[in-house]
Amino acid sequence: MPGVFAEVRDADGVWRGASGVADLRTGRPVTPGMRHRVGSITKTFTAAAVMQQVERGRIDLDAPIGGYLPHLVPGERGQRITVRMLLNHTSGIPDHIAYAFPSLKVMSPQSLDDNRFRQFSRTELIELGLSAPPTGEPGGPTGVYSNTNYLLLGALLEKVTGLPAEEYITRHVIRRAGLRHTAFPDGPRIEGPHPRMYESLHGAIDPPRDYSVYNMSWVTTGAGLVSTMADLDRFYGRLLAGEIVSRSSLAEMQRTIPVVALDGSTVEYGLGLHRRDIPGCGTFWGHDGSAWGAGTLSFTRADGRRQMSVAVNLARWNRLDASGQPQPHPIDKALAALEEQALCGDRSS
Repeated sequence: MPGVFAEVRDADGVWRGASGVADLRTGRPVTPGMRHRVGSITKTFTAAAVMQQVERGRIDLDAPIGGYLPHLVPGERGQRITVRMLLNHTSGIPDHIAYAFPSLKVMSPQSLDDNRFRQFSRTELIELGLSAPPTGEPGGPTGVYSNTNYLLLGALLEKVTGLPAEEYITRHVIRRAGLRHTAFPDGPRIEGPHPRMYESLHGAIDPPRDYSVYNMSWVTTGAGLVSTMADLDRFYGRLLAGEIVSRSSLAEMQRTIPVVALDGSTVEYGLGLHRRDIPGCGTFWGHDGSAWGAGTLSFTRADGRRQMSVAVNLARWNRLDASGQPQPHPIDKALAALEEQALCGDRSS
């Protein structure tokens, strides 16, 4: 792992720490306040924006998406899939990424390189997801994680607010939370101090390659944000305190179901929020995120009294076995130990 940086908060104070390098070539160190591509943590921001529009009566969680976006999800499918199903990944719409990056099917980075500066349109990505075989029936008991759902939610926000989705989220979620270093990047480069971000692609890229300069139009409202660990702790703290959406909206966001993640694991997922129950420690809410070369995790205890946000600048370090399953790696144990100490401390606080 080239570098790791984090912020941990509890009732007594704030700890910020960093270890390792931001740049393998120069040895430039990582620092705790660096900006980072936070991947799917973006989904919590998008879900909060949708819930604000629910509160205003412009969106009905259980209304069909086809009623809002008939040109994107037409016919019977558009009538069966509701806004809630997009938010909790029970729509049955597959993730578009495997189709936007076809070389991933054979573990080749070719399409990652080909698409580095490509400007995807939201519509073409949505069409890729909708044209692929469904992952299940709409509204099933178990969801299947899909970035396409959150691109559709971005289109929905644009339809009901009249603003680009990124602009609405910036004005009404990011600024409401008082975040000074969180933004959808304008172009492929990150402004401000940040690490280089190294992608291993499960050993297919050796040595890992820097993808910190990248056009994020392939995920936008699903995983496009840049932030800092301090901003993420502040955001989740204020969200869980009822300062971004109402308490009733937060309760909707915290209604979870099992969802199969992109790595094949199953998580308890609400509307843009993960739930983690740690025995003897508490219930935590947040999200994880990944972009090419970047990984982030942010969780806050339900009572708001303990928080952790941590970033790493190497992604998909696990090698795959013959069946394609990621194999355990010492980095996994080290991160798990960090999370245990950060979230639970001595388990008496």
